[in-house]
Amino acid sequence: FLNITSFRQGVVEDLPMLQVLESASQNVFVPLTVGGGIREYVDADGKEWSALDVTARYFRAGADKVSIGSDAVYAAEKYLQEGLKTGTSSIEQISNHYGAQAVVVSIDPKRVYCHTADAGNTTLSSTPLSPSIPSSLHQKTIVPLLNGERGPVGEAFCYWQVTVKGGRETRDMDAVQLAKVSEILGAGEIMLNCIDMDGQGNGYDIALIRAVQNAVSIPVIASSGAGAVKHFEEVFRETAVNAALAAGIFHRNEVRIQDVKAYLSESNISVRIAP
Repeated sequence: FLNITSFRQGVVEDLPMLQVLESASQNVFVPLTVGGGIREYVDADGKEWSALDVTARYFRAGADKVSIGSDAVYAAEKYLQEGLKTGTSSIEQISNHYGAQAVVVSIDPKRVYCHTADAGNTTLSSTPLSPSIPSSLHQKTIVPLLNGERGPVGEAFCYWQVTVKGGRETRDMDAVQLAKVSEILGAGEIMLNCIDMDGQGNGYDIALIRAVQNAVSIPVIASSGAGAVKHFEEVFRETAVNAALAAGIFHRNEVRIQDVKAYLSESNISVRIAP
């Protein structure tokens, strides 16, 4: 449940959005994860709201978890530069207060193609990073493209550069770095999107999912790219992902949720089917 208007105004003042959430929570009996505007901000009246305040308002409206996007990137950048947990980031505040299970970090990366994997030995950031963090966090993770795929000028490798502000701005960090630091700061789950795959209907980015899942011990939710029931089976067969997310194909009634579950069950993939 993503509040895409949260960048224009604060969550606490967005009463129509909160009313929608409250109504949904009264009629939906699965865990609700809500994202958008989970950050510290000052409202139009000059009142300061912490990320914990925003989260508390979402929880009172019926949410079970919150999803943090851009603010997680900024928190990770600070950690990489300073090399320590301060307890002040939105991830840390919410995790320390409600528990890691309440915090989902949503990663929105886009592919950067490379001709070789050697660039993995260089850092992404032009800002000096703290010498106290593990050397692996200084480096981007470059992997070979799968199944003979090539980049626009024949590249055989890629990494995934993270973005903020709904994908409009890239940052000097890759998806694996962000996932690792998010776990260190207290996130309990990763929702892993892929801008290149989103809306294409050609399946999930298997290489991305493998790279991130191999780097963390918390659950990873695959997102972006599902266009058919077979894509769900593919992501569960080819990765150890904990869950798979889709939106457009369900909203447009191109695929029914019960059909996905039936297909997975027939493929001997464990899935909960409602009676």
